[in-house]
Amino acid sequence: MTATPAAVTPASGLTTAEVGARRAQDGPNAVPRPPPTPAWRLLLAEMTHFFAGMLWVAALLALLAGMGELAVAIVVIVLLNGVFAFAQEHKADRAAEQLVAMMPASTRVRRDGALAVVPVVDLVREDVVLLAAGDRVGADVRLVESHEVSVDESMLTGESLPVVHVVGDEVAAGTFVVQGDAVGVVEATGSRTRLAGIAALTEQAHRPPSPLAKQLHRLVLVVAVLAVSVGVLLAGTSLLLGLGVTSSLLLGIGVMVALVPEGLLPTVTLSLARAAQSMARDHALVRRLEAVETLGATTFICTDKTGTLTRNEMSVVEAWTTAGPVAVLGTGYEPDGTATGAPGALHLAGAAAVGARGCATGRAVLREGAWVADGDPMDAALDSFASRLGLPEAGSSAPSARLPFTSASLSSAAALDGVGYLMGAPERLLERCGGSLPEARAELVRMSGRGRRVIAVCRVLGGPSVRTEDELLATAAARLELLALVGLRDPPRDEVPAAVALCRRAGIRLAMVTGDSALTGAAIATEVGLLGPGGVVVEGSDLPEADADVADLLDRDDGAVVARVSPADKLRIARALREHGHVVAMTGDGVNDVAALREADVGIAMGRAGSDVAREAADLVLLDDSFATIPKAVRLGRGTFLNIRRFLTFHLTDNVAELVPFVLWAVTGSEIPLAIGVLQVLALDIGTDMLPALALGAEPADDRAMQGPRRSTDVVDAPLLRRALLVLGPTEAVLSMAAFFTVLLQGGWSYGADAPASLLVLASGSAFAVIAVGQMVNAFVCRSESRPVWRLDPRGNPWVAGAVLVEAVLLAVFLGVPWVAEALGGAWPPATGWLFCLLAVLVLPLVDAVHKRLRTVGRT
Repeated sequence: MTATPAAVTPASGLTTAEVGARRAQDGPNAVPRPPPTPAWRLLLAEMTHFFAGMLWVAALLALLAGMGELAVAIVVIVLLNGVFAFAQEHKADRAAEQLVAMMPASTRVRRDGALAVVPVVDLVREDVVLLAAGDRVGADVRLVESHEVSVDESMLTGESLPVVHVVGDEVAAGTFVVQGDAVGVVEATGSRTRLAGIAALTEQAHRPPSPLAKQLHRLVLVVAVLAVSVGVLLAGTSLLLGLGVTSSLLLGIGVMVALVPEGLLPTVTLSLARAAQSMARDHALVRRLEAVETLGATTFICTDKTGTLTRNEMSVVEAWTTAGPVAVLGTGYEPDGTATGAPGALHLAGAAAVGARGCATGRAVLREGAWVADGDPMDAALDSFASRLGLPEAGSSAPSARLPFTSASLSSAAALDGVGYLMGAPERLLERCGGSLPEARAELVRMSGRGRRVIAVCRVLGGPSVRTEDELLATAAARLELLALVGLRDPPRDEVPAAVALCRRAGIRLAMVTGDSALTGAAIATEVGLLGPGGVVVEGSDLPEADADVADLLDRDDGAVVARVSPADKLRIARALREHGHVVAMTGDGVNDVAALREADVGIAMGRAGSDVAREAADLVLLDDSFATIPKAVRLGRGTFLNIRRFLTFHLTDNVAELVPFVLWAVTGSEIPLAIGVLQVLALDIGTDMLPALALGAEPADDRAMQGPRRSTDVVDAPLLRRALLVLGPTEAVLSMAAFFTVLLQGGWSYGADAPASLLVLASGSAFAVIAVGQMVNAFVCRSESRPVWRLDPRGNPWVAGAVLVEAVLLAVFLGVPWVAEALGGAWPPATGWLFCLLAVLVLPLVDAVHKRLRTVGRT
């Protein structure tokens, strides 16, 4: 027993004055967290990115050119976009903060010679703390009294088994006492705890940019360079042609505004937010919106075993005795069940169950109508095993002495009615049993190969009666009689095999990364379908030295199992697979998993069994801890990826139709009047087009999203650009300019002549209406990249129809309300203009269908 500091005794604890002095010196007992970025900085960032910067410049130029209305309109757009994006991101951050509960709220201490309950934040060094089963440790505590204390340290070590601690041991902040009680003295608080030290990994680990972030950044740069270049070129050309400074500025600004899809970023943000809400309904909480799309890009999933693939619910399913096997049937921790076998085997199994109950301290108890583990899950499973053998309740024969499990002996011991029993690791206990027991060793291998956790239960042979702890200790070298090898199973979740099969159909490769043995891991992986005939099973210590070789070893269709992994192994695996070209999702639940969670493209933490630090480091939190939730999230992520492509096609189509009037005006030296003005462009982009684009972002993911690997890895690729810029966009542009010219010609205009203002607003209103109606049709056309519009079920996304209806109302307002139409520069179209609108309704779907058909033929 280690002596306690002179300043404190366990019986009295610190005085109030001593507590105050230590708190003044060390500060509060709180794990330091990086200061949050102020909300105003986040809001400012949403209004100063590259896209927004271009629009700010455009607004400034418009103001300098005396176009105040245009400048105000552009500024309003920037502000609305920024506030919208900030609100969505801030909403996700608040949802994530609800998971953070790093320390318990209060704890029991002795101060001034009396028992008190104080907030954990008030703990100080040398405080005397009382711990009992169910308590979370509030600081790093050195035990000065210990009564069969077992502590769940999985959040720090990743190991699922509780660790026994004796006097002199230190238990870490954040861990749980699962059985026993103890008195301890606080050794470290706040930033000096082990928890705080490991939590720092969250900030040190590298988080890769998401594929979506990289692609959107590239798209923004390309569009920005294109918009500025074309705007400056056409403005300069118009100056050389003698259009004047104001007209040239109007042209340059118009081109910039026409080419910049102002609604792109808010539409992307809202689409991600909608997908995040859908994932939450499927028990997956998204902590970073960009992770939604990254999930859809995932090509390799590294998953834990316990609690993720399995239920984390121990149950005895079989036992082996020298008189024969015993089969055990039952559900969970319920005492109801049956055990079948030869009479001699059942007798030995019953004796083993008596001894196991005596060695164990956990029990199966009925709480709120369900049987659960009170204490160690393995102990509770052994308690249920005894009940299924027909033995009376544990309280009928309490042990006179008990020795807890230790890492040195790998066993626990108990004395019942003068008989000594030992329970623990078969490899250690079989060495002390009489005879060579070759059958027992072979059975051990067989059980482990079937995914069982095997416990040996033995009885001390001969000698005097064993009744006290000292007499139990004296049996350390005694010969033992093997009563039974007990096989416990943590069964796979029922939904996991189907989820694994879905991942395989989607072209996603899988690896189990576990701290369990290779035999157990391989057995569970095979049972759920993760490991096939061509798969590999390897222990972490045997992984190749080079990361490239690690990736080559694990990157296979039939899966892989990496057993006995360390935190460094998980980090290497994530990094190696990423460098091999995979988009990697990695699960984890302990603080030791933080680095791997940050290194992976998608870090996935457990919502129930995971540590708070792991959840804070993760991109996705599984609220039900089930692997089956991951492919559901991947499916939604893939659907979101396709939605982003849908509304990008929609936006870019509109941009072509908006740009063509400015180009014709410039290249003809204003001989052709400007068909639509800058305010009309903004009315199209923000007024009529925004809701249909958002509706396309709500297109539900279907089962085809998980049929094979994702067809396109880029948000913007050549097929999308060809469809938008060379097919749909030019079709809209031709129809709108045809309407414009027809109305002008019918009114008596000729090339090079000045059109009367009354005629020009009619023609402009017609061009505006054709583009708006074309976009209404385009909303339905863009719902699919492969099927014509008449093969799409309109009930599949009713939001599109609703959005188009609103767009039609807005179009009527923009053209039919006199003061609005006058401000925009258009007027209600004549019959000819509406005829071209009808033509757009018919032509656009036909052109799109022909293009889709030709593209399909080209692929085949």
